[in-house]
Amino acid sequence: MKKILLLVLTTLTLTTYGQDKYNYVHFNKLTEVIGTEYVIASIENRGKDIGAKSKYLLFINTKNGETKQVDFPGDSWIEKLEQIKIDSLGINLIVVSARTIDLDAKNGIDWNDPTQIIVLSLDGKTKTQLTDNNFFARTWTVNKVTGTIVVTGHYDTNNNNKYDKTDKNEIRVYELNTLKLLNKI
Repeated sequence: MKKILLLVLTTLTLTTYGQDKYNYVHFNKLTEVIGTEYVIASIENRGKDIGAKSKYLLFINTKNGETKQVDFPGDSWIEKLEQIKIDSLGINLIVVSARTIDLDAKNGIDWNDPTQIIVLSLDGKTKTQLTDNNFFARTWTVNKVTGTIVVTGHYDTNNNNKYDKTDKNEIRVYELNTLKLLNKI
């Protein structure tokens, strides 16, 4: 009995260890944070299958080597990462548009799920989601005179996960200094 138990445990250990050798790290993009000592690395940890096990942005302090990891779900899609720097208003932050929520709870995050607008500090220590989970952000731009971000999109009011006539379209204006909603149009 002891020999069989030893054989089973050894086989299980080797199988588990053998599976791990197929995992690898995929670096998607490096982005310099202008005016700071930081660089942002977009990273995916992948396994044998096509999907990523985890995704995150790694904020690297190039002066002292310290890092800060900002996690996203493994099946999320980070679409755009942009630094917004307005010296006259004291604004310097990172804006990310990403699909991070499986709203329909079907087979993970896909094209039918909403894009959210997320704001990160330059060092990655603070993360604020501007748009609601059920708001499908389409486009966004920053007004550098007023220090606001304007986001267009819609709410899926009938919960059919399709954009149709009954959905409520909105333009939202957020203040970048406070990260608060100023107006809905």
